[in-house]
Amino acid sequence: MTVALVLVTFLIFALADFILSRGKAPHIVMEQSPDLAPSILDGFAVSDKVRYHPGHAWCLQERKHLERVGVDEFAATLAGPIEKIELPKPGQWIRQGQKAWGFSRNGQKVEMVSPIEGEVIEVNSEVAKDPSLLRQDPYGRGWLLVVHVPDEESTGRNLLPASLVPNWMRSAVEALYARQPQLAGATAADGGRPVEDPIAGLAGAEWSKLAGEFFLTR
Repeated sequence: MTVALVLVTFLIFALADFILSRGKAPHIVMEQSPDLAPSILDGFAVSDKVRYHPGHAWCLQERKHLERVGVDEFAATLAGPIEKIELPKPGQWIRQGQKAWGFSRNGQKVEMVSPIEGEVIEVNSEVAKDPSLLRQDPYGRGWLLVVHVPDEESTGRNLLPASLVPNWMRSAVEALYARQPQLAGATAADGGRPVEDPIAGLAGAEWSKLAGEFFLTR
């Protein structure tokens, strides 16, 4: 009888561990975001704790097969004071490098691609209700999704190596200033940090086109 009870207990724990590893359990997201300790590179916050996709989205492994997803400060700055965030629904499958969410402002919309492939387990309802969190805290309260990623090895091959991130970000900033020279002054306020809405002077169509080029959706 004792052996049977031990066996049943083991099976229960094994089943629970399997469910958690697939991200199916409720309340899987940490109540507080980890300290990503971003540093400032050419005026924008960059963290060495996350992995970046060339489309300016990041992902952070919370545990095996479970990744938190968000956008970097460069993307949040280009998005500016958006009015609406469209996020995929839990249970939806998103593919790496394909459009996964969108931002809207002034009647225009721009989309971003996912840095990883997998099933959406949870979305950040707070940022959906208050899109300003994306700009205020892109590596913290402004996170977007939690995704179950079955094949982490394949996903990782298409993310930027950590050693290339500084040059990649520097190139993006230089390309932005080359395309829109007036933004260099706008983002140089407060010691080089970007102002609240450096692209406020751009028409809606110009904004969506410019942002889409950096987000790899144009």
